[in-house]
Amino acid sequence: MSTKQIYNKPILKPYRRKLRSNLTPAEAFLWTHLKNKQLEGRRFRRQFSIHNYIVDFYCPAEKLVLELDGEIHNNAIAIERDRIRDAKLNKMGIKVLRFENSLVFDKLEWVLEEIKNSFIRV
Repeated sequence: MSTKQIYNKPILKPYRRKLRSNLTPAEAFLWTHLKNKQLEGRRFRRQFSIHNYIVDFYCPAEKLVLELDGEIHNNAIAIERDRIRDAKLNKMGIKVLRFENSLVFDKLEWVLEEIKNSFIRV
């Protein structure tokens, strides 16, 4: 499978665009700290698609996905769906970090440190 088929499939573009236009408050807040390479010079993309999944944030250099979870993720079906999705991304060599929306607002510095700590150190 070519890179073009794995990342940002054209068929998902309308969905990505809609999600970027309608960020959750937590996504919008975290984005203000990730955009323009503010976090240790790493570039993050928002509402980026990998295979058939649209992830909240993706750092290509680190092969790192950030997912912000709200109340909708707090049920057995969503938890299992997220587990399967994370496992598929992990199998592709992509690390997934998940944070509850409330943590982004209440413990932003901790969230940013967790993200930085996941970066590959050379």
